[in-house]
Amino acid sequence: MVDFIEVLVPLEQEGTTAVVRNWLKQAGEAVAQDDPLVEIETDKVTQEIPAPVAGIVAEILMMPGADAVPGAVLARIRTEVAIPGDRVSAAPDHGSTTGGKSVAKGSRDRFSPAVGSAAKEYGIDPATIAGTGRNGRVTRVDMDVAFQARKSAGGDETPPGIDPRQSDRPPARHASHIVAHTPMRLSIARHMLESVTTAPHVTSIFEADFTAVMRHRDMFKAEFAAEGIDLSYSAYIIMAVVEAMQAAPEVNSRWHDDHLEIFDNLNIGIGVALGDRGLVVPVIHNAQDLELAAVAARLQDATTRGRDGKLTNADLRGGTFTISNHGVSGSLVAAPIIINQPQSAILGVGKIEKRVVVRTIDGTDTIQIRPVAYVSLTIDHRALDAHQTNAWLTRFVKTLEEWSASKPSHPILRQ
Repeated sequence: MVDFIEVLVPLEQEGTTAVVRNWLKQAGEAVAQDDPLVEIETDKVTQEIPAPVAGIVAEILMMPGADAVPGAVLARIRTEVAIPGDRVSAAPDHGSTTGGKSVAKGSRDRFSPAVGSAAKEYGIDPATIAGTGRNGRVTRVDMDVAFQARKSAGGDETPPGIDPRQSDRPPARHASHIVAHTPMRLSIARHMLESVTTAPHVTSIFEADFTAVMRHRDMFKAEFAAEGIDLSYSAYIIMAVVEAMQAAPEVNSRWHDDHLEIFDNLNIGIGVALGDRGLVVPVIHNAQDLELAAVAARLQDATTRGRDGKLTNADLRGGTFTISNHGVSGSLVAAPIIINQPQSAILGVGKIEKRVVVRTIDGTDTIQIRPVAYVSLTIDHRALDAHQTNAWLTRFVKTLEEWSASKPSHPILRQ
């Protein structure tokens, strides 16, 4: 009996409607259960959809570039055909060449048609690339990134088979090139525009001395490392955010036309840059219940999986407050940092650098060199005023600057 199983877009996804990126299997190809079948992309993450059953891809219903609404049918799989031990390949048995380089049959079978097309266009052997897809498989995004990296390193910018003399580009003095927007970039753009047109943004900037935090980290980082945990400065920042919410709970809120919804649970999103691909914001859920070690471990895991493209929708959902640690790329101040709607505020942390500061010691003003950073809180002025903003930043800075070395888990400020 012939049976057809539908492959559906996941019902739960973070962000806007997904877009089909590329198909990893084609109509007529055999698949085993859980074989990666198609890549879809939202503004938050690129996700591989696996085959729900073993069979033959009977029909592909959504082509690359199509909007993939949750619950929509991507493809149908015919299940009456048994899958032999060796997978069926649509390609011939003999080896092929890609961009003048030989690709062995065994490696070729692992690559999707989209990757094969990129290999021909870019002259890059996908077997030489570390894949970020399921089980380390190379994706089209990996090929794009590899080609851009080669260009940045000074390689040939013209893919094989393209004669630059036939280019439609204008004369050199007006030279330019077109880079198509990815679905992630377009969705980020829409989200940012929505935020600045929805909420009146106001930013307050304080300065935070990280001397106490650095001292504490130096004391305990080896102990944490022995447990496989990277004790990053971001973990301390998250803990200080938790403390600051005690001073101004309204910062952890959402504006509604007839009320302000203040959340009891603190779900902190922290931006993870993906280079030219944009960024993702994994969420540390229920941070108010966590100690420093747990925060550091969760942050390390989320950051690693974010850069590897392995975050799930659950990792990105439910944030109530966001941190932009823009200082990791060298900036001192960024203002305003656009609020992650529908939240009411976002924290910005600039680069920690040594500066000459004045400190009063035993009643005497002294000039010292301290590691300090500018920290900012950008608020939705509909929900918050200067009083809550500055109270929050005051407690946040106080937590960092008075971090006690006696307890590695919590700052000793909560009464």
